[in-house]
Amino acid sequence: MTIEIAVAVIVWAAVTLYAVLAGADFGAGLWDLLAGRSRRGARPRALIDIAIGPVWEVNHVWLIVCLILLWTGFPSTFRAIMLTLYIPLGLAAIGIVLRGSGFAYRHVTTTFAARRAFGASFAISSVLTPFFLGAALGAVASGQVPLDGTTGDPISSWWNVPGVYAGILAVVTCGWLAAVYLTGDARRLGAGDLVHYFRRRALICGVLAAVVALSGLVVARDDIPELYDGLTGQALPLVILSGLAGLTTLMLLWRSSMRFTRVIAALSVASIVWAWGLAQEPWVLPGQITVAEAAAAPATLWAIVVAVTIAAVVLVPSLGLLFRLDQAGRLEIESLDEETGRNLGTPVASP
Repeated sequence: MTIEIAVAVIVWAAVTLYAVLAGADFGAGLWDLLAGRSRRGARPRALIDIAIGPVWEVNHVWLIVCLILLWTGFPSTFRAIMLTLYIPLGLAAIGIVLRGSGFAYRHVTTTFAARRAFGASFAISSVLTPFFLGAALGAVASGQVPLDGTTGDPISSWWNVPGVYAGILAVVTCGWLAAVYLTGDARRLGAGDLVHYFRRRALICGVLAAVVALSGLVVARDDIPELYDGLTGQALPLVILSGLAGLTTLMLLWRSSMRFTRVIAALSVASIVWAWGLAQEPWVLPGQITVAEAAAAPATLWAIVVAVTIAAVVLVPSLGLLFRLDQAGRLEIESLDEETGRNLGTPVASP
């Protein structure tokens, strides 16, 4: 493996971790949006608050890692993407800020009206942000980002069939991951009603995600034939693995078995992310520049590898401990009943 490929693999690993971890957080916002009015949606929203409260901000570290490594390791590609896709990426950045502030302030505000407004900000932004991120990725995959120093069309480069499809796929996939994860969290907390609630949504959204994912082959065949050839050729084993993992997750959910369901669902999403990367290989921007051509100087790439290695020694154990404490219930400030009362507008003293 060359140093250029090694750095590209690290970047793609960060993309994958952001998809399976932050993607579930975005999906939780989708279910928050669809939970219904205050009384009917109080308990699902309470579970969402408890489930993502300790980890939602941490998961954005993978987006930061991805952007920094792309900027330093493949600067010409980073420049081309930012010149053309500043609208969807800018809207995604605004969405991340509004989503974070909405979630944080919703959790500490003492008035029901303010909580409702911040909750709407969190929920709506949780849907729009992955859509715009997915649309930007669709623009890259479909070759809509020029490399010659000019700026591609700021609208039609991503507001087209591949871009809109990728945005919809991102939203549906995030919703499915979140429903699977929240089903497990509900069982961990002993909330039988919420286990049934999110299990049903995970099954429905999982079938929808499968339909949308399969339709992507049609979109790729008609609009991105090179990507279609890659997905049905060298990347086909990963496509099959993703489908089998998704089907296994649905079967386990149908049988009400949560053992390894979270891991298998994450594997399904990770597999399709890597299938896309392998199908596009060796191109960074399809048909324009390869990984080797886009890479920075070897000295810079080696510095990236050393820095990432050092960071991983600190970051990975820290995140592992965080997730372990979270799943053990050691980071929960309030019980499910207390959170439910807050969502119903019961006065709760701010910390």
